[in-house]
Order: sequence, then structure tokens, then C-alpha cells
Amino acid sequence: MKKVIVFTASPRKNSNSSKMAESFIAAAEAKGYEVECIDTFKLNIKPCSVCNSCFKNGSPCIADDDFSKAAEAIEAADAVVFAAPLYWYTFPAQMKLLIDKLYSFCVAEKDFAGKKAGLLACCGDEGMSSFEGIRFAFEKSFEFLKCGIIGEVLVPGVYDEGDIDRTDGLNRAAALADLI
Repeated sequence: MKKVIVFTASPRKNSNSSKMAESFIAAAEAKGYEVECIDTFKLNIKPCSVCNSCFKNGSPCIADDDFSKAAEAIEAADAVVFAAPLYWYTFPAQMKLLIDKLYSFCVAEKDFAGKKAGLLACCGDEGMSSFEGIRFAFEKSFEFLKCGIIGEVLVPGVYDEGDIDRTDGLNRAAALADLI
């Protein structure tokens, strides 16, 4: 059975990006995948201090925070999906802290070959060019980790709760599960 970890990052209850994640999760579970969802907004992750002590004391990070739980889930997963609203043209701070600490896998020379990664993102701006920052950060980070990128579902023009329902974003998020 394939394992998938989904990270969300919206502080809003019933947010558009959370609905995208839910749509993806339902489709992945319907395919028989084991799916875990972690809300990065609720995690206490400290910034990476680039101490290069990653995985040396048996823990992914020497900082006493919630990254270890997230790192264990990532290591055990066949696929990792990030679902986020666009904040200042990139990931929200809560998710960015997690992404920064992916550096620990490089320091420890963890092999991510064969793992897959996907991105679900939405924003209030109308243009697709607003996603350039988050796409670049996502693609380069996972290329560096040697993960295969299964796809990106980017939905502009959704700000208020429920705006995602008037787009094809939920269907496209669900379809991403077909690519795992």
C-alpha cells in the first residue's frame, strides 16, 4: 500500500487550500492509499540553524520541535503533497519552516529517489504569474532532493471561503492522486 503525507498550511478554517487537500485525500484514499494529513499551522517548528547535526543524535533535528514528527512521516511516505494558500507569492511561513528543514535530509544524505511530490496552491490574485515564486521554490527543492514531481494544481482568483467551489480546482486536486 502506498503511503502519502499531505501538509496543509492555512490558518483559516474551511480554507480553499484545505478543501483542495481534502479533495486530493479523498481521491487518494479511494485508490487504497494510506494518507496522513499534517497541518503545519499547528506545528511548532523552529528555524533551521544550519548546524549540520541532522540525524546525528538519532533525531532529524537537534532542535526540540515538531519537525521530527514531520520528517518521520516524510521518510515513511511514497509521496508528499503540499497544500497551501499563496502568501506574498510563496509558501506561508509555517510551511516554509518545514521546507527549510528538508535540508536535514541532504546533510544526512537520505535517498529520496523514487519518492514523489505534488503541490496544491491557490491565491486571491487573478493571474497565474502570481505562482512563479511558490512553483520555483517547490520544484527546485524537490529536484534537489531527487523527488519526482507528480504535478501542480494552481488556482488563482480564490480568496473568500468557498471560492474554490466555483472553479475546477477540487477536481484537478483529486486528479493529482492518479499520478502517484
